[in-house]
Amino acid sequence: MVRTVPYAPPDAPPDALAAAREFHRRMASRRSVRQFSPRPVDRAVIEACVAAAGTAPSGANKQPWSFVAVSDPELKLKIRLGAEEEERKFYAERATPEWLADLAPIGTDADKGFLETAPWLIAVFRRMRDDRPERASDKVYYPVESVGLAVGLLLAAIHHAGLVTLTHTPSPMAFLAAILGRPAHERPFLLLPVGYPAGDCRVPDLRRKDLDEILVVREAPR
Repeated sequence: MVRTVPYAPPDAPPDALAAAREFHRRMASRRSVRQFSPRPVDRAVIEACVAAAGTAPSGANKQPWSFVAVSDPELKLKIRLGAEEEERKFYAERATPEWLADLAPIGTDADKGFLETAPWLIAVFRRMRDDRPERASDKVYYPVESVGLAVGLLLAAIHHAGLVTLTHTPSPMAFLAAILGRPAHERPFLLLPVGYPAGDCRVPDLRRKDLDEILVVREAPR
């Protein structure tokens, strides 16, 4: 028998639609940023954002994620050099012409200087086994989906805190595990530089899909 406890929901807003629209308005201003200010970010802010990510649902509640927050300049330099090595190979050898054409409007290249400028890097790892002492088994279920959900909450928390980030995915990312000394059962998933935007920060003029392009509603007949 699974032990249960009473559910204590948060206070409901007086107007659910207004609250949902306000959340959408705020999240619609979220952008991927590559120009960071060196302005410091308190460690407690990063910890609070990661704590929010840790509330994500996961397969069998295995919580198969690890977050490594890095502010050490020497480590950030090592991560930058490792990422740029993989990125140079990507742009020169691995990316298809179609992929490069899709990236062209964004203006990305192999230079990842933001990995040093941003005051924090958060490396996200997915655990391939459950290593908690109280576990029923060491198996994990849906680790990619579970970690993806946690990263979504992390992005929202970072934006809600007034910070910016970028979902950076150099491939392959084995160098991250080596530099950060992660155990063999963890796989690099994502790298997030986190901080404040530079004063002259600019982002590509991109359009997000309209609601009717992403939503299909099937209501019961009236």
